[in-house]
Formats: sequence, structure tokens, C-alpha cells
Amino acid sequence: MIKTSRSVCKFAITLAGAMLGVSAAQAAQPGAADAQARYRQEMAVCDSGQSNQDRPTCRIEAQRALAAARSGALNDAPGQYQSNASQRCGALQGDDNRDCMSRMRGMGRVEGSAAAGGIFRETVTTTIVPAK
Repeated sequence: MIKTSRSVCKFAITLAGAMLGVSAAQAAQPGAADAQARYRQEMAVCDSGQSNQDRPTCRIEAQRALAAARSGALNDAPGQYQSNASQRCGALQGDDNRDCMSRMRGMGRVEGSAAAGGIFRETVTTTIVPAK
């Protein structure tokens, strides 16, 4: 029979409590693992040179995004992109607004990139006007 000392038992209980505390903290931040994974992806893009920023700036921005995600300040809600698109097209009326929203959803032709200075989105609408 193995005898354990009282201090070893206390250590084991303390360690188990700490592990439960870590698990509870991770459960309270369900996006923490996602934020860390996204951070690693962003750093890989920075290191590969595929970013539209220089490497030091890219790495700083990735670190700031991770910090914002951890503090809950990073708003990456699924509806945020759609909300931004609606605001972008909000100044237009009628058919122009409808056409703008279809371009924001990816319809039509898309050229360019943010790195190149902008994204050009184009749709062509053919209107048939009856002869008089």
C-alpha cells in the first residue's frame, strides 16, 4: 500500500482546481480558440508577403486584432458585412440601390483589389424601350 503525504494531496487538489478554472475561463470565452487560430493564419499571411501591408505593420495589426478579439471588442458578427453593404448602397434610390446591393452580393464582374487601390464592381442592365 502506498501512503501519500498530506501536502501531495493538497497539491493535487489545488492542481485540479486550477485546471477547472482554466476550463471555466475557456468556456466563458468560446471564441478564444477561434481568435487564436485566426491570429496564426493572419501571421502566416504577413510572413508570406501576401498581405497588402508591409510585414511589420501586418504583424502589429494581427496582434491588435487578437487583443481586440480577446477583450470582446472585435465585431466580426455574421451580419456585419451585410450591414456595411446596406450602408454603402443606402444613398442610392430605386433600381440603383437594388443594383448596388446585387453587386455587393457578388453579382456581375469584379476587378482589382484593396492592395491595388480599389475594387471595381460592375453589372450591366439592359433595358428595352419600346419604339414610339
